Amino acid sequence: MSEHKATISWKRASDEFLKGKYSREHTWTFDGGAIVQASSSPSVVPIPHSNPANVDPEEAYVASLSSCHMLTFLYLAGRRGFQIDSYDDEATGLITKDERKIPWVSTVTLNPRIVYGGEKRPTSEEEEQLHHQAHEQCFIANSVKTEIVIKPSTSVGE
Repeated sequence: MSEHKATISWKRASDEFLKGKYSREHTWTFDGGAIVQASSSPSVVPIPHSNPANVDPEEAYVASLSSCHMLTFLYLAGRRGFQIDSYDDEATGLITKDERKIPWVSTVTLNPRIVYGGEKRPTSEEEEQLHHQAHEQCFIANSVKTEIVIKPSTSVGE
C-alpha cells in the first residue's frame, strides 16, 4: 500500500490566545512540496480570526472527494475508449447537525461537466455506469460516511 503525508503548521501571533482571539491561519505542506495557505472557515470562526482567502478544511474535504471522483472517472472512461477533452466540477458540501447537534459535512454534491472528444461517445446509461464505478472505486469516497451525490452535465467537444 502507500502512505500519504501532510504537515500542518500554526504559530501563535497574539497575546490573546486564551481569550480565543487568535488567527486560525496556518499552512499545509505536502510530501511533494506543495504548500497551501489554510484557515478555519469564516462560517465557523469570524473574520479577522479566519481568512476567507485561504483554504479551509471543509473546502479541502469537498475538493478531495471531487478530485478523487474525477481522477477515477477519467481512468475508467479512457479504459472504455471515451476521450475526455475537459472535466469541470463545481462541488458543494453541506454542513448539517447530527442527532447530537454536532456539525458535520453530511452531503457533498458533485456537478461534473464533461466534454467528450473523439468519435466514441457514451450513452447516458454508460456515463451513469462510469460515474457509479468511479464512486465505488474512489479511495476517498470509500473512506467517509458523507452522502455523495453526483449530478453530471455532459457536453460534446468540437
